[in-house]
Amino acid sequence: MHTPPKETTPERDSQLDNPIIRAMVNRKSIRKYRPEIPGNNIVQAIVRAGQQAPFAIQLCSLILSRDREQHAYEAPLKFIICVDAHRAEVVAARRGWQIAMNDLFLLVLGMQDAALMAQNMVMAAESLGLGSCFLGAAPYQAEEIIAAYKLPPRVFPMAGLVMGYPAEDPPTRPRYPLDFTLFEGQYPSFDEETIQRAMAAMDEGYLEQNYYEGMNTMIPLRGGREETFTFENYSWTEHISRKVGQWHQAPDELLKKLAACGFEING
Repeated sequence: MHTPPKETTPERDSQLDNPIIRAMVNRKSIRKYRPEIPGNNIVQAIVRAGQQAPFAIQLCSLILSRDREQHAYEAPLKFIICVDAHRAEVVAARRGWQIAMNDLFLLVLGMQDAALMAQNMVMAAESLGLGSCFLGAAPYQAEEIIAAYKLPPRVFPMAGLVMGYPAEDPPTRPRYPLDFTLFEGQYPSFDEETIQRAMAAMDEGYLEQNYYEGMNTMIPLRGGREETFTFENYSWTEHISRKVGQWHQAPDELLKKLAACGFEING
């Protein structure tokens, strides 16, 4: 039987109660923003912090938009976080090289670089009083983003990230227990008790916060499946299961988006 590690939090251990950990464990997505526009010094500080994240080859770059009327949640800032092999090609060419690394590995490395940079930016923004929210649909909007921002070949929009000064203070959202996340020595075989406890931690937490009913959000069922949930019991594990169980079953569309950005992924 898998033995869960002893959990600790900054609130339970004064040695761990420092501003950085406190900011990380209290982070939440913000979807309502005040009208104030962060200054250029704020933007540059956030991006500079992002650049100092660990990286493989710095295969990442950012597009910034300040057109809040076009942004999700009317946030004053929107970054498009890109996997960027174009810069690597430019630099390599100056050294007399052409990139021979396969596109799949380039994308994997670039996604690592971009994700680490983006998370540094989020925490830098938090430290300056800003909130943020990631937007995951960017890969499926590749052609539109290429046209709008004139992206060169070999640049792939991985994610969107909106930022601004929060006009709301939502609670932090639940996470799986440590024993469903941290596995020491080897990956465990989950027993039913562990699975149920992990699911309950997520579902009960979101139901207590009235999250899905408050947003009036329930993913419709496809394929003739009968709806048996109401907002009284529809919560995170059902919501995420409907996503992974119904959406984007074939990779063809995403492969087309990658090809439009100049990345060829062949089986």
